[in-house]
Amino acid sequence: MRKSLLIYLITFLWGSQVQAQTPDSLFLNNIKEYLQQQPDGEMASEYLKLKKVYRDTRKREVSFFFSTHLEYYPLREKHVQEVKEILKNTLQKKYKNYRVTVFVGEQSRDTKKGRNKWLKGYPYAPKQTIEELLPNAYRYTQKKDPKRIMQPLAKKGTVHVKNISRPYEVEKGLAGKHLALWHSHGWYYENKLDRWEWQRARVFQTVEDLLPMAFVQPFLVPMLENAGANVYLPRERDTQKHMVIVDNDDRVQGYQEHIKVQAGGTGFAVGKTPYQERENPFQQGTFRTFKGQTKAAEAIAWRPEIPETGEYAVYVSYGKHKSATTAATYTVHHKGGKTDFEVNQQMGAGTWVYLGTFELEKGNTAAVTLSTKAKGIVTADAVRFGGGMGDIARNGKLSGRARYLEGARYYMQFAGMPDTLVYTTTDGESDYRDDYRGRGEWVNYLVGAPMGPNKERKTEGLNIPIDLSLAFHTDAGHLLSDTTVGTLMIYSTLDAETEKYFPNGVSRYANRDLADIVQTQIVDDLRVLTDSIWTRRPMWDKRYSEAALPNVPSILLELLSHHNFQDMKFALDPNFRFDVSRAIYKGILKYMSVQHGYDYVVQPLAVRALSAEFVEEGNVKLSWKPTIDPLEPTALPNRYVVYTKKEGEGYDVGRVVTEPTIVLRNLDRSSIYSFKVTALNEGGESFPSHEIAACYTGEETVLVIDAFDRVSAPATIEAEGVQAFADHIDQGVAWGTDLSYIGSQYDYRTDSPWQDDDNPGHGASHADHETALVAGNTFNYALTHGQAICGVGYSFVSVSREAVEEGMVDLEAYKAIDIIFGEQKTTAAQRKGIPDRYQVFPVKFRQQLRQYFAQGGAAFLSGAYVGSDLFFEVNGLPKATDHPDILFARDELQMLGRTNQADRKGQIIAEDKRFSSLANIQYNKALNDTIYAVESPDGIEPMTEEGRTIARYSSNSISAGIAVEGASKKVILGFPFETIQGVEVREKVMEDVLRYLLMKNEE
Repeated sequence: MRKSLLIYLITFLWGSQVQAQTPDSLFLNNIKEYLQQQPDGEMASEYLKLKKVYRDTRKREVSFFFSTHLEYYPLREKHVQEVKEILKNTLQKKYKNYRVTVFVGEQSRDTKKGRNKWLKGYPYAPKQTIEELLPNAYRYTQKKDPKRIMQPLAKKGTVHVKNISRPYEVEKGLAGKHLALWHSHGWYYENKLDRWEWQRARVFQTVEDLLPMAFVQPFLVPMLENAGANVYLPRERDTQKHMVIVDNDDRVQGYQEHIKVQAGGTGFAVGKTPYQERENPFQQGTFRTFKGQTKAAEAIAWRPEIPETGEYAVYVSYGKHKSATTAATYTVHHKGGKTDFEVNQQMGAGTWVYLGTFELEKGNTAAVTLSTKAKGIVTADAVRFGGGMGDIARNGKLSGRARYLEGARYYMQFAGMPDTLVYTTTDGESDYRDDYRGRGEWVNYLVGAPMGPNKERKTEGLNIPIDLSLAFHTDAGHLLSDTTVGTLMIYSTLDAETEKYFPNGVSRYANRDLADIVQTQIVDDLRVLTDSIWTRRPMWDKRYSEAALPNVPSILLELLSHHNFQDMKFALDPNFRFDVSRAIYKGILKYMSVQHGYDYVVQPLAVRALSAEFVEEGNVKLSWKPTIDPLEPTALPNRYVVYTKKEGEGYDVGRVVTEPTIVLRNLDRSSIYSFKVTALNEGGESFPSHEIAACYTGEETVLVIDAFDRVSAPATIEAEGVQAFADHIDQGVAWGTDLSYIGSQYDYRTDSPWQDDDNPGHGASHADHETALVAGNTFNYALTHGQAICGVGYSFVSVSREAVEEGMVDLEAYKAIDIIFGEQKTTAAQRKGIPDRYQVFPVKFRQQLRQYFAQGGAAFLSGAYVGSDLFFEVNGLPKATDHPDILFARDELQMLGRTNQADRKGQIIAEDKRFSSLANIQYNKALNDTIYAVESPDGIEPMTEEGRTIARYSSNSISAGIAVEGASKKVILGFPFETIQGVEVREKVMEDVLRYLLMKNEE
């Protein structure tokens, strides 16, 4: 009797659970079928389970409890509506008018709050309703969830570091936002093996510890900073191996005080290096203080002795003071002049604070100065120039590598982070775990209470209002197919202690919003730009350290698989790296606009068709065209920034113009000037254009045409059982400088199994270049050619190939032109249906050249594929003799392309006394960080009697250059002129070329 009564009460309270004739499997199958019809729905449907259907006759409600796999899918409002409609239509007739509720996932049973507690009235403890999986950004009819909107951690307008010399303001980008991000792992000390090593295997010419860096540092970070954000990294960002620190504790090394300054508290000192376990350099010295004044004057100066001219990141440090100024003015004196920064010293005291990267001259001309003008107390400590070499010892051993190659654990120690709260989570037992666990705690320490490190959230920290954090990795995985492994996104709706909320009470579903927005942006963009079937993998709600430990919105991105050949064909392509980085930037921008309630604008793409021509004696007219972004309607420029550099100096801070043209006057005669232009809108600044240059001497003007815009992945070999990157055939062309190349692949066999990270099987690669940077296309070769032209007395101007193709330049106004082809080469796109790119002689360009040659114009052409690109297909097979390319070579160039593997030695011998300068010259064959290596130069020969060979490769006597007589003169080299070693050597070669072309023959 008691048992029957209990059953009756439970049934009454919980409602009726009458078993309907509709089996639960039918509901599940219908939803699976629906998901499979949706883009990317396969991943959600494959393992989806329906755990329970609960019918409550008292509440007239049917509840469906699905497994967590439904969370994997990027649900939108239409999906929610259609899922519920399908379930409702599957119900028996008597339940048709019942309300349908869909729950997804199950509460973790180890949560501190609500442990094992079921939602009242339900037999399961559901994690969330399906509606809760909708990101705020994609809620159009449904009300936005205020619990997942992270309020700004600082007052509006509060910024840590601001470049006040920048000639524009960003209004609808990321100005005032503070972002933390990091790229993969790094070189670390393996305690068990007592050696330094990578955390991942060397495969496909790179290693995962470096590969994401090649996205983050050259592309993603500049995009975010160009949008106005302050960006923080727990790994060293500067690839400069030199480091100079000027500190108040070592006045002999260039520290100067020009006003009365008082002693402060504990601060930085170099101390004794290398640093040992737990040693904190920011606890070994002191800092200085002074009271800010109304009048601006130089208070303190840091003057380093720079060991070598180059690019250096500049960092400042300062001490903590309760009355610290919010606007200390630092000035960086560099080759381009000076750049001023305002630094809020109430943030970031006691660590390295990045200002910017600048070109500094060897010697003591560089400096950082601190102004007296400020409100409150100004503090001053050390200034660092350059990244330097690793100086953290582990068991008595240094890494032996530049700091930027090391893992975050070591940079965090060098940057003054507290050991037990941040970077020694395992008490020194495992640097591997310390490295990836410490990154989230580093974010928390940057923010401080109440969002501080999880061991002690009340830790004061650095008071930097970090808005979000992003961990950028590439996943493992090997498929023997022609598809990619694709993009996985990881977030956590629980913190380190299984709490659902951030310390400020905001729901950690903000993490899922960020994950969905960024992953969606990546996949959507890549399917248009790269691969129409790019794989969207799940969004995982898992407590990975880098996703769960930060006390601000955070995600862990696994972009692709570094072990999968098809993924790596994209990953090694600089264009892909740019596109991915732009997608991530756009995803972050859109997320922040929703969080902070403003209309975003995406920064423009780089301008194109840039030209510099004389309009009067010595005055230069710059012209260009904007680039329209077909993926982003807001990315339209409305202004431009023009940057100018005089030879021997650096680029200035730029000037803003509203029209795509400007005339620059009062330039010094016989001085070489370089120019670059960026596009601008309310969302920020684009990447820069190619650099062009000009010099007016009063003599004949030569037009330099930059036709080298190729950036690409290396060549591949694909056959049955073989997949390889073949850099001996074509090593590709980096965008600027490649940070990730380690050496050639040596294991080509697809069935070669992984055995150990030191023997990883298929894709295994050498490591002879992993500590060096590799130069690619630096987009500034007009200057190199121009220096040689100006050096022998001629004037020159320069333009991009696009400016010629679009009729912006009158070629016939110039008696001689110099065309830079570099390593331009027809390159097949990875995606089917996209035309080949980077032809040496595109149709529009050859039309302009044909007309120029018909008028008797003279031309100097040089490039590694100047002949072979016309005579051979992309796959290496010869073109038909009546192919338009071959006809152009015959009729206009009188050139025969013989081979694109003409030489491996890099030495040239002269064959014509008129070009004696070519005798025994060297062109670059070795990988280095200054000029790209020419792995595959062309063998070219004259096709008619009007031409003759003027130079040969010393290794095999193959013709390396030709001169063509006739109505139109040409000099053509099968290797790039800019790779000839030595400034004086290049000048002598250019002198012979121009003498020939302009008919100033020897008397």
